[in-house]
Amino acid sequence: MDNSIAMRVKICGITQPHQSVAIASQGATALGFICVPTSPRYVNVQQIRAAVAPLPQNIDKIGVFANTSIPEIVQIVVESGLTSVQLHGDEPPEFCEQLRKSLPQVEIIKAFRILNLDHLKRVDKYTDYVDTLLLDAYHPQHLGGTGQTLDWSMLQKFSPSCPWFLAGGLTPDNILEALSQVKPNGIDLSSGVERQPGDKDLDKTALLFAKLKDEA
Repeated sequence: MDNSIAMRVKICGITQPHQSVAIASQGATALGFICVPTSPRYVNVQQIRAAVAPLPQNIDKIGVFANTSIPEIVQIVVESGLTSVQLHGDEPPEFCEQLRKSLPQVEIIKAFRILNLDHLKRVDKYTDYVDTLLLDAYHPQHLGGTGQTLDWSMLQKFSPSCPWFLAGGLTPDNILEALSQVKPNGIDLSSGVERQPGDKDLDKTALLFAKLKDEA
């Protein structure tokens, strides 16, 4: 029996190098690093480099940015060894197109905070300019990591022309219920596997991967 997990699994908000290695060894395919200085999970270039240096080549190293200039994103990606950029602010499609030209070898992920079906309609404008989408729960003040879940029933017919991550309040306890309702190409967890912001609970991440493997 194949114990591998068929979808991408991203654990976001990594701040500690030993946790990045442990979570990758448990089964994560991607790790996220928050490059937004106002976030409690913020890490600088040196911290990202320390966390990604010991990781296997096949682990995606995703930097999360919000309304950051293209030159600054490019500098951080080059200096820290990131392989993907996740845009979590108000970046328009034209920004995504320009960023892709500046970083042609780097995956571009556009995140959206979804409150209703009108929010969901905006996503289509981006699919020609990014590699991957990410749908997160809407919060008026916070960009992510809030622990709030999306209305999964709203996403049952969501079928964009590019791969997508489901985020927003996912935990080891609700992940199988979420995946029974929607079929994303990947999942993204942060606060649902933490003791406190930036400090991951390795027992919770282990439980998550055990449940996903049992279901695979």
